[in-house]
Amino acid sequence: MQLVDVEHIFGGERIVVYYLADSRVDFRELVRSLAADFHTRIEMRQIGVRDEAKLLADFGDCGKAVCCNSHLVQMLPVSMKMAKLQRATLDPTKISGRCGRLKCCLRYEYEAYEQTQKELPPLGSAVDTPEGPAKVVGREILAEQLLVLTEDRRRVLVDAADASPTVRNLQSPISNP
Repeated sequence: MQLVDVEHIFGGERIVVYYLADSRVDFRELVRSLAADFHTRIEMRQIGVRDEAKLLADFGDCGKAVCCNSHLVQMLPVSMKMAKLQRATLDPTKISGRCGRLKCCLRYEYEAYEQTQKELPPLGSAVDTPEGPAKVVGREILAEQLLVLTEDRRRVLVDAADASPTVRNLQSPISNP
């Protein structure tokens, strides 16, 4: 067990002890002893690492108050899929928050990335661009840009708004890069 925080409720009606533990711990004897010493009700609450950060953390890497302590009401799950889609570094030390889990802020922009990704032409698709017919070889989701391979084998970055799906079948230089 690791003691995280002790809160004495205003008015002295009870004391709440927050702790971390890997498994369930039997505190009946400890609670009886503390209740006798302090003459008040003792409450033991097992919390998770995100809850610990919510109780103790002050500022995150961004310089602002940690989200879990300032405005998050519900701790929704965050996955590596979110980090990969946003092209965040996959170095765990850089995408982990104060709690040691993936940063909650990865969830904030995920839906926008996902929606924009659906609107962009898929990799390998043929598009018409101001540079002429081309094949999509990369996508910059946040910037809404496409990296395309033109018929003359140049790689060009174009705005997705300037590229439209091709109806015709493109010939060899683009279809087999």
